Amino acid sequence: MESLTLVVLAAGMGSRFGGMKQVAAVDDAGNTLVDYGAFDAIRAGFTKIVCVVTPELEASFHERVGRHIAAHADLAYAHQVIPDGRPKPWGTGEAVLAALPQVTGSFATINADDFYGADAYQRMAAFLGEPGDDNAVVGYRLENTMSSFGTVSRGVCQVQDGRLAGIAERTALRQVSGGAVDEAGEFYPGVTLVSLNFWGFRPPAARVFADGFEAFKRHAGPTDEFYLPDVGGALVPHVVVLPTTATWLGVTYADDLPLVRQQLARLVAAGEYPQGLWA
Repeated sequence: MESLTLVVLAAGMGSRFGGMKQVAAVDDAGNTLVDYGAFDAIRAGFTKIVCVVTPELEASFHERVGRHIAAHADLAYAHQVIPDGRPKPWGTGEAVLAALPQVTGSFATINADDFYGADAYQRMAAFLGEPGDDNAVVGYRLENTMSSFGTVSRGVCQVQDGRLAGIAERTALRQVSGGAVDEAGEFYPGVTLVSLNFWGFRPPAARVFADGFEAFKRHAGPTDEFYLPDVGGALVPHVVVLPTTATWLGVTYADDLPLVRQQLARLVAAGEYPQGLWA
């Protein structure tokens, strides 16, 4: 099995959360969602973790999170910055592009503020560990990924014969009975499969990231973002959708945090995670 790298997108500004959610404690031991993600990734077979952070966050991130990961896997950092003339970074696609110099071979991507569940990491590691040219994305049921405290961003997937046929980033999905509606009022049933930026890429995808970002910048406005689904869409039909039964948890808003802590405590009590995560 080839060496697998996990790229953690941890440079978000946390505007809806109201702070640096990348280092928010989600259990009594002070672990973060990145700790749980790295733990799941390492036991699934990933051997390197690349964390994309802002330069200002790296020191505190390493003290709170990175030093634990470094004891169990190869750890590296990449920086995403806010360019002159823009109020925020270029987006998740450009964040991965910043990490690629640290990546050798196949790699997966996750958000720092999402808990994806062990099953998702195991499915992705098994997929990337096999030879092939296809890429992958983990698909979650939309109804299992909503927040009760506001809108969320999701990549709405079109799936045909187990493959991605198209994907559209929806940045303001609001929970309603039976599913969700986007900013234009379009309804999506709860069973709709969505991406939470858990992608798996083969090495040739690096060129798609670079070429896609250069093309994007030529027409982008000051607040436009280059999203991971932009890259995933460009790789259609060479993306396999990996449906997962894993429990998703996230801290889009500060009010999400108590529920996340409760759910993780239940998983620890059930024996799915040890009491001392990195002990």
